[in-house]
Amino acid sequence: MWIAYKTIVVKEILRFSRIWVQTIFPPIITTSLYLLIFGGLMGERIGDMQGVDYLHFIIPGIILMTVIQNAYANTVSSFFLAKFNHSIEELLISPVSYWVILLGYISGGVARGFTVGLGVFIAVSFFVDLKIYSIGIVLITFLLTAILFSLAGFINAVFAQSFDDISIVPTFILMPMIYLGGMFYSIEILPEFWQVLSKFNPIYYMVDSFRMGFLGSSTTDFFVSITVLVVMILVLALVAFYLLKRGVNIKT
Repeated sequence: MWIAYKTIVVKEILRFSRIWVQTIFPPIITTSLYLLIFGGLMGERIGDMQGVDYLHFIIPGIILMTVIQNAYANTVSSFFLAKFNHSIEELLISPVSYWVILLGYISGGVARGFTVGLGVFIAVSFFVDLKIYSIGIVLITFLLTAILFSLAGFINAVFAQSFDDISIVPTFILMPMIYLGGMFYSIEILPEFWQVLSKFNPIYYMVDSFRMGFLGSSTTDFFVSITVLVVMILVLALVAFYLLKRGVNIKT
């Protein structure tokens, strides 16, 4: 089982590292543009947010946004291509546990999320003096976020019937959730109704705890945020395992 798991993970890492110009480099450029426009040009006019200057406030959210997007994209594209070229069928008939297959793909998404997130962090550190309040909180939040959206990407890939289907969820669900999850603002500035509504967005808890790891301040208790993420991971993991075991849209 360990050899099977390692093989899947190595394959996933080689897959995105070989095309680093498409998978790793673009998020760094995009992040630089976000910092230039929102932090550099607008930050001084906006002022402080949660007691820190706006540029430092948005950096954790921008880094986490790249982690979310890349963890999701790696799993959804990789598993869908395995379905498309029927290579997943060979894996399913091999003596490999469904949990090992699932963990292998999820670990690949986590690896890409970590690689891109680290690259963005290094790039940002050239422009801004970054100080991390708690490396433990940062790593825990990153890991849970990457796992959660790798699972979400896996489920999307299972139901996708064409290449167009793998872009519907990121475009119409994922991106609105990211931008409405307190990525560029504190929900404390919203009217009470919208503050309550924002707390139903799981990305809010990820961003808030990740920001706490960098800045030491948050609007939600850290353990509440972690509990929300762990519960969602368990639910999505069970759903993904069930779909894989039943062979939904895979076995014919």
